[in-house]
Amino acid sequence: MRDILRTVRRRLTHDDPSTDGGTITEQRPSPGATQRVRDRLGDRFGSDFVESLPFWLPTFLLMGLFVYGAIIWNLLISLTDYQGFVQPDYTNLDLEMYAQAFTDSSVVSASVNTFLLLIAFTLATLAVGLGLAILVDRHIRFENTFRTIYLLPMSLSFVVTAQFWLWMYNFNNGVVNILLGVVGLGPVDWLGNQSVVLWAVVFALMWQFSGYAMVVYLAGLRAIPTEHYEAAKVDGASTLKMYWRVIVPQLKGSTISASVVLMVFALKAFDFLYSLVSGYRPPAGSDILATKMVREAYSNLNWAYGSAIAIMLFAMALSIIGPYLVYQFRRGNL
Repeated sequence: MRDILRTVRRRLTHDDPSTDGGTITEQRPSPGATQRVRDRLGDRFGSDFVESLPFWLPTFLLMGLFVYGAIIWNLLISLTDYQGFVQPDYTNLDLEMYAQAFTDSSVVSASVNTFLLLIAFTLATLAVGLGLAILVDRHIRFENTFRTIYLLPMSLSFVVTAQFWLWMYNFNNGVVNILLGVVGLGPVDWLGNQSVVLWAVVFALMWQFSGYAMVVYLAGLRAIPTEHYEAAKVDGASTLKMYWRVIVPQLKGSTISASVVLMVFALKAFDFLYSLVSGYRPPAGSDILATKMVREAYSNLNWAYGSAIAIMLFAMALSIIGPYLVYQFRRGNL
């Protein structure tokens, strides 16, 4: 009878006998993954979410229609043989334009140039921006003045910058060739020679965006505690070793953020190239996917082919933005 009463009492009080004759209160199981998801959705889509709908929903719908709707429509056009001025035929969708793009030597060359521009411009701008940020962070005189001067080119449009460098690269009386003539190197056809034109474009874009990279890195440097600098000096590290092994590794977040912005700008360099090399047909060494896309759509009236190239360019941009968004989400910034 005592055993029966003890069993009933244990079930009513949710106790479990311990090994020493006592009882241990049964712990409630932790919520599962489904419950955690429900709690998180409840936090995100609570009353505040409903109250904020009138402020962001109209803009969200307009953006969904004119941005993402246009992307979907462009994808559908790329699956047709649409050439403009007639209604597209959506009854026979295929990947013919993509197959043609992957076997077209001009598209392959433009893709290689786009990739080279993307990598070279981003790495060079990050390196120059980091160097400028370190110099400005040394608390030099007129720091605000130098910071404004370095950042000023960022405020200029691609067209203005391209016209400026078009004059600088002039073969006969450009400043660059004049300076080269002073040291006896002679004039260089910067925009006509296909072996150097892409690097001329990279240098001009680096000049425009190095100030932006400097500001991003400068913010990262100012966020590092001074104790880290002092600890490195106490350990006997030189200035170069201190920055290379202690300071620069802590600028990972700044490097990722600046790299994403710079790579996106590199993919959007159509107006810069159009203004710099004059027209839809730049030299073979500087033709990128953006110029190839516009030329196929507006010069050759091959809208389906141009749309296929646009989707390829969009896929490249998505491959840059996607991992960055995942990275920020895992850090809890989204």
